[in-house]
Amino acid sequence: MATPQFLSSFKYSDSLTVVAISVCTAIVCEAISWLLIYRTNSYKSLKSSIDKAAKKLETMKTDQNPNKLSNKKSKTKKIDRVESSLKESSRDLSLFKFKSGAVVALVLIVVFGFLNSLFEGKVVAKLPFKPIGIVMKMSHRGLQGEDSTDCSMVFLYFLCSISIRTNLQKFLGFSPPRGAAGAGLFPMPDPKTS
Repeated sequence: MATPQFLSSFKYSDSLTVVAISVCTAIVCEAISWLLIYRTNSYKSLKSSIDKAAKKLETMKTDQNPNKLSNKKSKTKKIDRVESSLKESSRDLSLFKFKSGAVVALVLIVVFGFLNSLFEGKVVAKLPFKPIGIVMKMSHRGLQGEDSTDCSMVFLYFLCSISIRTNLQKFLGFSPPRGAAGAGLFPMPDPKTS
């Protein structure tokens, strides 16, 4: 039996079980992140330096004071310096979050394996539309039959995990700082250098 006895009589019991486990997993992952990252002084100092640099860069870019040409060159150099310090701080923040990411990934893999064994080959939801190509391969993964509106646990868990964890991070105030939005281990290339 895939679900607890008291839930098995409900029509949407499997779907609700997957969503509830996804919510619990998101809470556990954010608790792990808080323990390993968000409560530390080094994270707080990195976040504040990124916020300060982002605000300073924003004010420097919006301040349009058309003076001498030499003043414009020095302003451009200052902007480049602030941008490079912002990129460096964002990179440091990403590397700092990496250790927690490994632990969270391990938790997610264990939960996914548990759910996969629990709902293997079982339809947990019905999609209100007929998905296209690659989406249908994901939503119908591991299911028997030809009804493309059948939804497997993998697809529902994937959608729930992405949306719930992101919104939980925003709610708890753990979302990345403003200036670090495009940062990461592989940031977008700088258009000025190319």
